[in-house]
Amino acid sequence: MLGWTMAALLALGLAQEAGSTPPEKIKVGVVLSMTGDTAAFGEQTWAGLQVAKEMKPKVLDREIELVLVDDKSDKIEAAVAAQRVVQRDKVVAILGEVASSRSMAIASVAEAKKVPQISPSSTNPLVTQGKRYVFRACFIDSFQGEVIANFAVDHLEAKTAVVFKDIAQDYSVGLASFFKTTFVKRGGKITQELKYQTGDQDFSPQLTLLKSEPPDVIVVTGYYQEAAQIAKQARGLGLKSVFLAGDGAEAPELVQIGGAAVEGLYFSTHFDEKSATTALGDAYVKAFRKKHQTAPDGLGALGADAYFMLAGAIEQAGSAEPEKIRTALEQLKGFEGVSGVITVDAKHNTLKSAVIRTVKNGEFVYVATVNP
Repeated sequence: MLGWTMAALLALGLAQEAGSTPPEKIKVGVVLSMTGDTAAFGEQTWAGLQVAKEMKPKVLDREIELVLVDDKSDKIEAAVAAQRVVQRDKVVAILGEVASSRSMAIASVAEAKKVPQISPSSTNPLVTQGKRYVFRACFIDSFQGEVIANFAVDHLEAKTAVVFKDIAQDYSVGLASFFKTTFVKRGGKITQELKYQTGDQDFSPQLTLLKSEPPDVIVVTGYYQEAAQIAKQARGLGLKSVFLAGDGAEAPELVQIGGAAVEGLYFSTHFDEKSATTALGDAYVKAFRKKHQTAPDGLGALGADAYFMLAGAIEQAGSAEPEKIRTALEQLKGFEGVSGVITVDAKHNTLKSAVIRTVKNGEFVYVATVNP
């Protein structure tokens, strides 16, 4: 009898031990530029993702594990990183990238492997075009270009503009085109359309062309490094045109590189704590400030939104199976995210507001919110 009792107790203990084993984690791949030319983008997005995970660490009573891979600001590395997290880590979804060209590289893997991808902040329309598994948490450049152009006309009373576009970046080329279309439609004149490539340092040949006929605004549709250098060199040549940019300008390095030359620069972006309109947005601002001791930025907010969109889709699907997540993401309507209310349309784009910020005394300051 004693032997039976001991055996029964042992079996019960083993059963209890087995029952206490935590559920398997839900692995999510995160592919970002943590080093390289646009490392600031990855750092900002990752900061927001970490806050989001702390706010909601579990879904379906399973912990979410973020598997971060650095793509070194390179689109080939982005595709390799996506392959790695799918094949090696068996992730159920991929969050990334920021740069549109790198998101498109990841998208080829997501489509082939049938794993959902959510880009936090790639705004080029081609990122999701014709894709079944690719989504985004941000607005697209057709809207952003319109926002910048309308701001130039309505708030700056600009009648002439020069556009600088980075021909190495799909984002920059697309945004330049959309800005130009709306600006001309509103009666503005594009006096020059100047080209450069990521990594260029000397813009004096292009800027010298503008000295005889300075435009009202100079629009730089590329990323923060070149935008800062163009502004710095323009001021050095005595050009006083107002600078405008897209969300690619939003990084602390814009001010670190550009200094006084970027004072008064306006750029469109996705979020400012003064623009928070949802309960989740308010909670995120408090959590971000507590963790990082600074104000939240647009890229971090979109990183958080991508995370919360994925977590919401898993909850809605009642499953972490990639195909069910994909279906749930397609059905996401009226989701109250960090940066506003998010609705995914038939092309897997999101309909949401834009924010205008400016550089004032070396800080990014809220100017206005622009609704679709």
